[in-house]
Amino acid sequence: MLKNLKSFDLKEKRVLIRVDFNVPVEDDKVLDDFRIESAIPTIQHCLKEGAKVILMSHFGRPQGQRDKKLSLMPAGEKLADLLEMPIKFSDDCISEDSHDVTLGLRAGEIHLLENLRFHIEETKNDQYFSMKLAKHGQIYINDAFGTAHRSHASNAGVTKHFNQKGMGFLVESELEYLSEAMKKPNKPLTLILGGAKIGTKIDLINRFIQKADNILIGGGMAFTFLKAKGKDIGGSLVDLSMLPVAKNILANARGNTKIFFPKDFICANSMNDSAKSSVELAGNIPNNLMGLDIGPASIEHFSNIINSSGTILWNGPMGVYEIEGFDLGTIGIAESIGVAKKNGCTAIIGGGDSAAAVKKFGLMNNFNHISTGGGASLSLLSGNPLPAIFSLEL
Repeated sequence: MLKNLKSFDLKEKRVLIRVDFNVPVEDDKVLDDFRIESAIPTIQHCLKEGAKVILMSHFGRPQGQRDKKLSLMPAGEKLADLLEMPIKFSDDCISEDSHDVTLGLRAGEIHLLENLRFHIEETKNDQYFSMKLAKHGQIYINDAFGTAHRSHASNAGVTKHFNQKGMGFLVESELEYLSEAMKKPNKPLTLILGGAKIGTKIDLINRFIQKADNILIGGGMAFTFLKAKGKDIGGSLVDLSMLPVAKNILANARGNTKIFFPKDFICANSMNDSAKSSVELAGNIPNNLMGLDIGPASIEHFSNIINSSGTILWNGPMGVYEIEGFDLGTIGIAESIGVAKKNGCTAIIGGGDSAAAVKKFGLMNNFNHISTGGGASLSLLSGNPLPAIFSLEL
């Protein structure tokens, strides 16, 4: 059984919360605060109930070395701005000084610990390190869905030292939409896949190949499938090692599940030539061109399928959305999903680049749920266990 946040008496308790503040930072400024904002409901609830809040997170991959560029200080400053209140900060997560700060907290105060991964023991799930982290709290709450597929000290090891442990509002919402909503989805169920890599999505495709009514494949991964079908893809991205896998997936796509590929692409000599792009038919791309986005006919075709769907799950952009001129496919699909949502469709984004894309284009309201965890959402939707969630079971 998993306990949710409202199950606990938090008054005057030290609540240790694992959050995911692994956000993009440049010149000590947070560029995208989506993950920080997503943790605020849990933090505010704890403050309202009179708790003393201790937050811990990782940032980047410092490999156990202290790196000023990977400090959580900018994330702490952004959180303080969002909450409009001061936050205490310790420059080490398990030092004696950090524990003293925690013990000195008053109800309604927040203490943010420095980057967990400045200690190599975090990713090694070291038990002594877990115990030192656990000293900060009387109640443990995991609200870092983005790391739920990892078995690390702060999300799995630490739980062994708590009798009172549970999930925050963010994790609860992620499980509700990504797990419960997928058990009995409103039909037709449409899975939209994009991005460059097939390898990270094999389990997802295999799980949904008999469950979904429609699978729409765009982005760079479409070219590996088209190559497997013997189509001319010009100089487009292709993962030759995945050709046998793509052929196998196509062979297994039987029954009611239909797989659809783009009809056309926006092509150019390189990503730097968006001004010289052209529309080319799928399977007939000249050798000197590469596909960098789905074309207008593909957007229309995919949109027609989307508009007749009851549930939509989207993971991966349709093109190189970061570059103007190769972003129209991703925008078009997001806008079509918004129309479907207004008509009663449940629309979910499985985190990662597609979540970053819809935020960039101001289309977040087109979705019922946007996951904060790319790898974690893929693992959950693929039917794989999440160690950090399993460790919360009582």
